[in-house]
Amino acid sequence: MTTAIRFHAYGGPDVLTLQDVEIAPPGPGELRLRVDAIGLNRAESLFRSGTYGEPVRRFPTGLGYEAAGEVEAVGPDVTEFAPGDAVSVLPAFSMTDYHTYAASAIVPARAVVHRPADVDAVTGAAVWMAYLTAHGGLVSTGGLRAGDTVLLTAAASSVGLAAIQVARRVGAVPIATTRSAAKREALLRAGAAEVIVTGGNALLPTADVVFDPVLGPGLADLAAAVRPGGVLVAYGALAGPTIEVPALPLLRSGVQLRGYSVRRTFADPEELRRAVAFVNAGLATGEFRPVVDRVFDGLGRMPEAHRYLESNAQIGKIVVTVRHPSVPRPSN
Repeated sequence: MTTAIRFHAYGGPDVLTLQDVEIAPPGPGELRLRVDAIGLNRAESLFRSGTYGEPVRRFPTGLGYEAAGEVEAVGPDVTEFAPGDAVSVLPAFSMTDYHTYAASAIVPARAVVHRPADVDAVTGAAVWMAYLTAHGGLVSTGGLRAGDTVLLTAAASSVGLAAIQVARRVGAVPIATTRSAAKREALLRAGAAEVIVTGGNALLPTADVVFDPVLGPGLADLAAAVRPGGVLVAYGALAGPTIEVPALPLLRSGVQLRGYSVRRTFADPEELRRAVAFVNAGLATGEFRPVVDRVFDGLGRMPEAHRYLESNAQIGKIVVTVRHPSVPRPSN
C-alpha cells in the first residue's frame, strides 16, 4: 500500500483526495520510486479539470509528471538503476498510464535520470519540464544562437524563467514580458535583459525568436515583433484549442510559426540525450538555478497547491514535498 492523490471526477482542486492505494511491484522497464518531492505543472491542472489534450480513461485516477526521490525497487530488466539511487522523473509518459502524486510511484525507467548528490529533491523536482521545454523550444525548434534576441511571453512561469537562463547560456539576449508590474523586478533578477509590462501602449521590440505559450489575442502583435525571416515558437495554447492566425504579418515578413511540445523531445532518443546533457551541464556550472516560488509540505496540501497554481500569482515552480520519517522537511 501507498498513499496517493486520486480524483473521481473532473473538477476544481477540491476533487483531489488523499487515499491509500495498492502498489504493484515494478514490471519490465519500470522502477518504483520513493517520492520525496513533486513538481507541479499546468498540464496537471488541465488534466484534472478535463481540458487537457488527453482525456482520463477511467476514474478514479491519479496524476503528476515530475518528481524526485529514491529508487526502492527495479523491474526485472532494468540495469541502469538500483535501489537507493537518487533520481528525478522526467515528464516522458502519459498521465493515463503513470502518476507521481504519491508517497511511492511506479514510473518507466526511460523517464528517469540520476540526480547528482548536490541537487536536492526539491530542486530535482523543479528542473526537467521547464528546462527541457526551454531547450527544445528555443534551441532545437527556434534555432536560437549567440547574439540573437528572444522575446519571452509569460516569462514569470517556470518555463519562462528557465528560458531566460537557457538564452543566457547560449549567448542570446532574453527580453521578458509579463502582465503584472509586480513581477518586473523578479524577472530582472532572474536575468532578463529587459522586462516589458504588457497592456496599454506597451511596444514590443524586434526579436529573432519569440517564445509563447498562450496563442491568444496578442498573436498578431507577437508576429509583428519577429524580424523578417525570424521564428515564432508556440509551446502551449493557454488561450484555448483554436487560434486566429495573423496572415498578413506572416506573409509580408516571412515569419515562421512553429509549434513545439516536450513530447517531441521524448520521442527522439538522440534529441533527448542532447537535451539532458545540456541541462546537466548548466546545473553543474550553476548557470541553471530553478526558481521555486513555494513549497507545500505534505500530499494532503495538494488541493491548496493546485489553487495556488491556478492563481497565477507564482514566480517559478510550485513543489509539494512528501512526508517520510527519514526525509528532512524544508521550511515553508
